[in-house]
Amino acid sequence: MDSPENKNQDPGDDETLGFAVIDSGRDKRTGYPEVVFCAGKTTDQAEAIIVRMRDAGLPVLGTKAGEVLAERILRRFGEAEYDALSRILTVGSARDKAGRQGLVAVVAAGTSDLPIAREAALSAEFLGSKVELICDVGIAGIHRLFKRLPDIRKARVVVAVAGMEGALAGVIAGQVSAPVIAVPTSVGYGAAFGGLSALLGMLTSCAPGISVVNIDNGFGAGYQANLINQRI
Repeated sequence: MDSPENKNQDPGDDETLGFAVIDSGRDKRTGYPEVVFCAGKTTDQAEAIIVRMRDAGLPVLGTKAGEVLAERILRRFGEAEYDALSRILTVGSARDKAGRQGLVAVVAAGTSDLPIAREAALSAEFLGSKVELICDVGIAGIHRLFKRLPDIRKARVVVAVAGMEGALAGVIAGQVSAPVIAVPTSVGYGAAFGGLSALLGMLTSCAPGISVVNIDNGFGAGYQANLINQRI
């Protein structure tokens, strides 16, 4: 049986491409448009989805986008932007620059964690948050983190991005009053198991106030951080 929520949805909001169904009404229900996860799709499929969304007047955030796709979209849309390090592709924005508010601090343990940290930062910016990206302040040189604590404490939400053993999130959570979103990365030597050690370390941290997203899910952290930021 359909729930009352389902009955209130307009089935005409969905657009079928054959291989994909575009949720054109998602921004009406959640406040933000559908996001295109580009990995696993062919270049033609991802391009068709993005073009259809733009034809419908929707801003586009594409994650894990390859360079071939980016080149096509950049040629087609003058307002498109691509960050090769994070593989974030945008056409337009859910909030313009003047409308961004609050502050999200995205803190990267090391330079190797920067691709995922930038994914989190650019996602949160696209959705409407002001973002400060703070790089290379991992616990191996913990004095660097302490020097940046005054900047981190200004944020409404902190995203902590780290590989190896993932200790950065717990250290930050013990130093700030804001919620901390921990992002384990797949950076590390063999026993790091592609980010599993960092994930388990973050999940089992004794510091309160931490939530954890999946390995290398910078987008998920940026999205969650923006939701919290916009509610404060």
